[in-house]
Amino acid sequence: MGNKVNVVTLCLCVWTLLFCFVSCVPNEGLRRIGLRKVKLGPKDFLGLKGGEALLSKNILEGTEEFDVVVLKNYLDAQYYGEISIGTPPQKFTVIFDTGSSNTWVPSVKCYFSLACLFHAKYKSSQSSTYKPNGTSAAIQYGTGAISGFFSYDNIKVGDIVVKDQEFIETTREPGITFVAAKFDGLLGLGFQEISVGNSVPIWYNMVEQGLVKDPVFSFWLNRNPKEEEGGEIVFGGVDPDHFKGKHTYVPVTRKGYWQFDMGDVLIDGKPTGYCAKDCSAIADSGTSLLAGPKTVVTMINQAIGASGVYSQECRNVVDQYGQTILQLLLAETQPKKICSQIGLCTFDGTRGVSMGIQSVVPQTDRISSGGHQDATCSVCEMAIVWMQSQLKQNQTEEQIINYANALCDKVPNPMGQSSVDCAKIPSMPNVSFTIGGKTFDLAPQEYILKVGEGPQAQCISGFTALDVPPPRGPLWILGDIFMGRYHTVFDYGKLRVGFAEAA
Repeated sequence: MGNKVNVVTLCLCVWTLLFCFVSCVPNEGLRRIGLRKVKLGPKDFLGLKGGEALLSKNILEGTEEFDVVVLKNYLDAQYYGEISIGTPPQKFTVIFDTGSSNTWVPSVKCYFSLACLFHAKYKSSQSSTYKPNGTSAAIQYGTGAISGFFSYDNIKVGDIVVKDQEFIETTREPGITFVAAKFDGLLGLGFQEISVGNSVPIWYNMVEQGLVKDPVFSFWLNRNPKEEEGGEIVFGGVDPDHFKGKHTYVPVTRKGYWQFDMGDVLIDGKPTGYCAKDCSAIADSGTSLLAGPKTVVTMINQAIGASGVYSQECRNVVDQYGQTILQLLLAETQPKKICSQIGLCTFDGTRGVSMGIQSVVPQTDRISSGGHQDATCSVCEMAIVWMQSQLKQNQTEEQIINYANALCDKVPNPMGQSSVDCAKIPSMPNVSFTIGGKTFDLAPQEYILKVGEGPQAQCISGFTALDVPPPRGPLWILGDIFMGRYHTVFDYGKLRVGFAEAA
């Protein structure tokens, strides 16, 4: 996923490490993957960008009646599995990622990338079912890049054999992102719309070739650290033993990612107001954390006592323009026009836009920005949301300005990681997401990542900042922290995503 928050510090990609066995068994067209969990200690902690931290090692294991597939789980959330390609089968460890759509593994023709030296490589000459393609392919992820060429071969996932599946043989994996990763490649479960080369995703062919009962797959991620079983992925349906009540379904609004409309975010039951009308969300098994607009993540950091990075730019804006912004809000000036009205942003007809923006590239959703002016515009827009939330609570002018200044100290670390005091977890508020008109709560024990035990324990906020501009944003990415709390159904047949309390 090009805008994915899973980014790595030094030599470890966000998707990395940890062992598991997966099992898949046919049960009226269902294919299952089961897991058990092994906890790690503080010495295993790795600080990563995007707020990622290494918390536990999960091992997926099946019973005698299951076909065993090796899986890996990162951060109590990232799930990996073993697939095989070709005849006879060549084994690879891959990420099951609903945030991308291509399948790729290293090629034996990958000669000059260090990452390829440490991972299994596909040898087309040794497979009797291999079919050449040769079309070039390149993918840029948030954590790194790969390039190579397309080929065809049979791919086995558990006991499912997908025939003539198109995949990428990578010949370049530059940089150090993939060097230390324990996975070889990736298996995308997103839509064809974001597939590089318009390649047909493997999930599409599972359905087309009649290998699953229904065009549905579901995730159950066990978050109970005392239980060995770590979770289950079911291809072809859902397991009623793994959720309570009924699923709340929302339609996919934009094919590509599993994207849907989302309502407001609440902190301790109080609306933030930021996503009351126009936020979207993505259910993404390839992201460990919860990524959202910096404005709201800063408010969450304030509420949970997370330490971010002091921003003098933020305080300057609040000190110089805070009273003016507040007066304009009280005068019922359209909030989206305020920052341009006071000269910190331009206005594009719908929202404030940084005067430093040089160009927008729709193909990659990347923005070339103008540094200082971008930061000032961004801070102004955040301050408006902060002040609006306090006005709704009938706070005084002094209280509102002080609140905005306090939030400046909680602006998320540019690397994405924010630490919290482990001793204060019981007193932290719930953070809730509104989906399909229903509120989905996350308790602090669920959104705080704890590494180790006792006085050596380290606690990391599960929220990381990601600002995606319109029209795709504002956007939340609901990763495995959320999916661990709520059983998630990806309904390809009816183009919808469903959430129910996990059992």
